[in-house]
Amino acid sequence: MNSTPTDNFRPRPAPGDPAPIFTQRSAGNPRYAFDTAGGRYIVMCFFGSAGHPQSQAAIQAMFDRPDIFNDDHACFFGISIDARDEEENRVANRIPGYRFIWDFDLGVSRLYGVVPNDPNPQPGSIQLSRYWLVLDPTMRVIANIPFQNDGRDIQQVTAVLDGLPPVDRFAGIELQAPILYLPRVFEPELCQQLIGLYEASGGEESGFMREVDGRTVAVTDASFKRRKDFNLEDSALKGTLQDRFIRRVVPEILKVHQFRVTRMERYIVSCYAAEDGGHFSAHRDNTTKGTAHRRFAVSVNLNDDFDGGEVSFPEYGSRGYKAPPGGAVVFSCSLLHKVSRVTRGRRFAFLPFLYDDAAARIREQNAGFVGDTGSGYRATVSVGATAG
Repeated sequence: MNSTPTDNFRPRPAPGDPAPIFTQRSAGNPRYAFDTAGGRYIVMCFFGSAGHPQSQAAIQAMFDRPDIFNDDHACFFGISIDARDEEENRVANRIPGYRFIWDFDLGVSRLYGVVPNDPNPQPGSIQLSRYWLVLDPTMRVIANIPFQNDGRDIQQVTAVLDGLPPVDRFAGIELQAPILYLPRVFEPELCQQLIGLYEASGGEESGFMREVDGRTVAVTDASFKRRKDFNLEDSALKGTLQDRFIRRVVPEILKVHQFRVTRMERYIVSCYAAEDGGHFSAHRDNTTKGTAHRRFAVSVNLNDDFDGGEVSFPEYGSRGYKAPPGGAVVFSCSLLHKVSRVTRGRRFAFLPFLYDDAAARIREQNAGFVGDTGSGYRATVSVGATAG
């Protein structure tokens, strides 16, 4: 089943290339989003079928290294194209560290140049180019190692893994996440006013957006996210918040990113509470039709009398960021980020998204895909950083 790639194969990712992202069924998730695995070293093994002796040896060699594959330092992804691997339980996830992708429709294998663009679907007749990829925490390729008939590829992969530096120094230095850290966005009185509004009315459990059958729908999963939100309705207060952003956030985004913000989405006070186990697992904010318009996320802390609840960016190290009261962390919606579990007290925050008029037109085009009936959003003319 091994072969040398031809012109009918997509180019395989080479060192320095970003790994193509995908969503595919896995042994533990019907829609596993591969891009959420960043923040650690990743080994991808395109072994084809676990019924092949060479594949069995490759998988077992990785199972023998739990010291490496612990989900903190590294994780392993085996990609199977043989339905019998699932039916006969030849391989299974071992959490932490080991996961298997069921690529029976060959979508991932085509994307990575493992099978031809137009493979013959008959069992046993697929032209297959089996190989390994080792990725860094930003999901860029470190090494591309083809399978060898004598098994030398396993030693080569192991040698690469044993030579890797700690995750936080994968680039040779500790990286600063590409974010803006802005103190003094809100004054103390405004912070207290927003907290007071939340405490007077309480918050409701909030979910997150997922793409399901081509539509953007809100789902809840307490193991993935636990947070309560309060929606601000007062137009005068919204105007005050817009004013602070226009004066204190928008100019910094323009200076650093040469992006002119004209729109603000979502006016909420959020609460991550220790008693609820408040947290938000690693995710990106623009991966569905209904969220594709989002350009920047802003996290304005309203208090500091809590532990945990730090925002971090796993692709750029384990460091967490806790802005002072009234201070903001501003970042691209395409960055993988998470909020650590609050272990004491409650973290209050104002959490809007920012975008521009061009993105507003994208939001309008995609509005019909939001929820069961569509959102009805219309991209009206804006001046400055405004609602909608």
